[in-house]
Amino acid sequence: MKKFLLISLVIFGLLGGNVMAQSLNTRLKHLGTYSDWSAYSYQDKDGKVCYVFSNPKKSEGKYTRRGDVFLMITQRPKMKMYDVFNVTAGYIYKSKTEASIKIDAKPAFPLFTYEEQAWTNTSKMDKRLVSAMKSGNIAVVEGTSSRGTLTTDTFSLKGFTKAYNASKKACK
Repeated sequence: MKKFLLISLVIFGLLGGNVMAQSLNTRLKHLGTYSDWSAYSYQDKDGKVCYVFSNPKKSEGKYTRRGDVFLMITQRPKMKMYDVFNVTAGYIYKSKTEASIKIDAKPAFPLFTYEEQAWTNTSKMDKRLVSAMKSGNIAVVEGTSSRGTLTTDTFSLKGFTKAYNASKKACK
């Protein structure tokens, strides 16, 4: 639950259109863009936060409207939170359903969902997923919206390792 609350606050701060987001945007430090991935850091009351993110190259599903979609890996060293995986779907997930992420043709990682966010179940799984992303080419996320629409988002992993390394270096 702690992981969920922290990630939700980061996402809210990064994407919200309010004063808090504007304040955060003035503190964001762009660490670099590496092909399809970008790395950033910022300072908050709990210490330095570093993250990498990317948007999908392809999104499929029979939907009419959808918000921003992205993958993110976050580091929060002062809170001893490393390699925290998060996906934002751009819609509210169907209640009591899982999403999944598959790297290349390897078995999928299950993701628990809440509202429009999805995470792995454990920090150990986060680390396994990050390792797979470093050596992979494509990440495919599947989920079901609250209206029952199945979506498939395909992300390139080109540049992930360089962006990830920049994030880890900034948040030693």
